[in-house]
Amino acid sequence: MGDTATMKSSPPPVAVVGCGYWGKNLVRNFHQLGALALVADATSAGRARAQSIAPGIPVVASEDEAIAADVAGVVIATPAETHYAIARKALLAGKDVFVEKPLTLRYEQGRELVRLARAQGRILMVGHVLEYHPAIVRLLAMIQSGELGKVRYIYSNRLNLGKIRREENILWSFAPHDIAVILRITGETPFLVSATGGAYVQPNIADVTVTNLLFDNGVRAHIFVSWLHPFKEQRLVVIGSRKMASFDDVSKQLVLYDQRVEWRQDQPEPVKGPGQAIPFSSEEPLRLECQAFLDAIVTRQPPVTHGESGLRVLQVLQAAQRSLIMNGEPVQLPMEAGSSYD
Repeated sequence: MGDTATMKSSPPPVAVVGCGYWGKNLVRNFHQLGALALVADATSAGRARAQSIAPGIPVVASEDEAIAADVAGVVIATPAETHYAIARKALLAGKDVFVEKPLTLRYEQGRELVRLARAQGRILMVGHVLEYHPAIVRLLAMIQSGELGKVRYIYSNRLNLGKIRREENILWSFAPHDIAVILRITGETPFLVSATGGAYVQPNIADVTVTNLLFDNGVRAHIFVSWLHPFKEQRLVVIGSRKMASFDDVSKQLVLYDQRVEWRQDQPEPVKGPGQAIPFSSEEPLRLECQAFLDAIVTRQPPVTHGESGLRVLQVLQAAQRSLIMNGEPVQLPMEAGSSYD
């Protein structure tokens, strides 16, 4: 999934815009990597937080100051509705850009950013951090080697009580991580998407959704997300024709199960075997993601979560949102959406 080895030379300088709930983690990581040159946050609380996390690093109130600064890259960790405008300004200013998920809230705006980055010769990266998780990297390697056999079904649960957002629903807040990984596993985007859910805390902001994806190669997947749940669960399960695998991001366990269904005397019979814990690196996924952005700036090679991959995730999200509004009616994606995923 790309070389995230520590670079020997000094890392390129970056500015982080936004030091809030998630932005503070980016500030910490880029500071520890020696790449943080500036932090911008419109709130006094955010600026104070940045000064505490990264003492001695200049902190400003305006995103424009960050974009105009002598930095190679701009990292955007502001509310999702601002991503498009800030990323566009940064790309036009000749900066490489790392945007937290989702890339934008509209597919057309995301497509414009991808085209603009290409025209400007700039790196555009989306913060789908789960794709950098060592367990997911290991799981993908097992799938690609054929150890699980043919992938048949994938399901993902991402459940918790809070943090309840006002500006985006649970689908846009939680599901991008899982959509990104499922698209990576299947190697393509779905041709049919459906979603159902409910808004119980705030009108018209879904707290719970179940999204179903159907792929041209016959694989199906479903994603259950909720911030209205009594316990925390973050689990991804992949069902293959030979074996099955489960990654539990709460207990930090990746388990490979020697289990399948075989036909014997014209009868399907389950074959139950033991689960084997699969070791993986303990490196922080966000640190690996931040390093990947710095590497891309230096090498000029697209990172794993490049703009085009983020755009595919955005297309699935938008289709799921449309289906959600229509009470689960399936939404068909354009034919080009089912093309090879790279």
